[in-house]
Amino acid sequence: MSRVLEALRREPLSGEARSVVIFLHGYGANGADLMALADPLAEHLPDTLFLAPDAPEACAGAPYGFQWFPIPWIDGSSEEESRQGLYRAADDLDAFLDGVMVDEDVLPEQVFVLGFSQGTMMALHVLPRREDAIAGICAFSGRLLEPEFLKDDVLSRPPVLLVHGDQDDVVPIQALPAAATGLQEAGWEDVFAHVMKGTGHGIAPDGLQVALAFMQDRLGYR
Repeated sequence: MSRVLEALRREPLSGEARSVVIFLHGYGANGADLMALADPLAEHLPDTLFLAPDAPEACAGAPYGFQWFPIPWIDGSSEEESRQGLYRAADDLDAFLDGVMVDEDVLPEQVFVLGFSQGTMMALHVLPRREDAIAGICAFSGRLLEPEFLKDDVLSRPPVLLVHGDQDDVVPIQALPAAATGLQEAGWEDVFAHVMKGTGHGIAPDGLQVALAFMQDRLGYR
């Protein structure tokens, strides 16, 4: 049985939601971490509801943070525990997405997901395995997990924007071309990339600007 994900929400400025942006935070953070991005984005996406769920597990390395799944070289878990954690969290996120579609009365093409780090890993793992493609995925500073299985598992191919800092010492920049290759080998045509120069493991203004333009395009704002 899936675990219920608690989410922060920011209502659309216009008062009427015709699209939804879902933020998926990184390891040891929480929904509030990425919900801060709604401030600079909302004025450009006035008809968009923003949701930011907390990951389903408390994070041992961050007392007030959460994790989607354990990371062996950080918390001492095994590779199998990490893998099973990924699959369980995928079920949780799947159920959350189903609930959003119903509760907010939106279609998949009205939903956009922005992930950071471990949240990106979740987005790139879960969304392609859903039958109906969402509007798009913006994948900051993460990696594509288990690319060898994707070609056989893929059910939909939403457009993907990969964004990464070239000074990232947590998830190295090499993860970006590796993810692009994995997606393209699984049949993606719409894969885009942006490298944030001089940026570490974070979201720089230029990366957010590129992400905003991608969201506006995919959600029908222009």
